[in-house]
Amino acid sequence: DEHFYSQKTFRLIVNLEEKLVVKKKQSFDDIVTLAYPVTPPGPTPDYTVGYRKGPSANPKGSLVQGQSVKVKDGMIFDVTPSDKS
Repeated sequence: DEHFYSQKTFRLIVNLEEKLVVKKKQSFDDIVTLAYPVTPPGPTPDYTVGYRKGPSANPKGSLVQGQSVKVKDGMIFDVTPSDKS
């Protein structure tokens, strides 16, 4: 059981902002929440999540709702609202 004080944090860059997370695996929803902590009012927009500089198992790619990805220090995420009109 990992104690909080010894827990590793991962430094992620989400939409050019530095964010610290403690979970090695981040879900689509986790990343969207880091990018947009306050959801805009109205219907929930769909998001496109792309990443790069990931670990060798998943160096780059994209995430969709329901997926998770292993992260590493310095990993970069780009989250953009994608309007389906």
